[in-house]
Amino acid sequence: AIDKGIIKSKSIIVDATHSLSRSNPYSALEVLRERSKLLRKALYSIDDTMKDRMPKKNTTDEIEKEIQYCKELEKLIEADQSLSYVPVVKEKLNLLKETVQDTDEAYRHTISKDTDASIGHKTADSKFFGYKTHIAMTPERLITAAIVTSAEKGDGPELPKLLEISEKNGIQVNTIIGDSAYSGKENLKLKNKDNQQIKVVAKLNPSITQGCRKDEDKF
Repeated sequence: AIDKGIIKSKSIIVDATHSLSRSNPYSALEVLRERSKLLRKALYSIDDTMKDRMPKKNTTDEIEKEIQYCKELEKLIEADQSLSYVPVVKEKLNLLKETVQDTDEAYRHTISKDTDASIGHKTADSKFFGYKTHIAMTPERLITAAIVTSAEKGDGPELPKLLEISEKNGIQVNTIIGDSAYSGKENLKLKNKDNQQIKVVAKLNPSITQGCRKDEDKF
């Protein structure tokens, strides 16, 4: 595109788009219930009479009560070695025990098979589970750089990398256009490969224009 003279501008437009993970997130409560269910199923395949000896299931959404139920289930099965050492039961029992141990305060929000994805926020009250694709493109609508991060990463910190990749791809940049996410202090100091100050066209973040003033003290 550069050789053919298609790209004539010296500016790039930057933004980030959200991509949902294809691995659905499950709450810790849902995972515990699924794994205790698999354990009971394995158990009943060996001894159907165990149904009458099971501890009472937790019917609330309280994680503490679900953990307590799982521990009672573990204790009951481990007390009967003729069952707990059967391979199909032992496997499911160990899996449940590991899950209970892992479900601490820092791990109670989301469990997913996609360990690279994370929870990000589109707005203050809406969230998504997945990734962000940070993109730079020319006004001719040709993409010059792309970076994929987990969802919780901010847009602004990726700007220097987008600029670097765009320049490596042969784009001469003297202007960057984006939203207020890119108007951070460090981004306003960016320079191109010729060490020339880059003009950042972006609405200033309120933290820059107003600092930490209360509403009544703002200009």
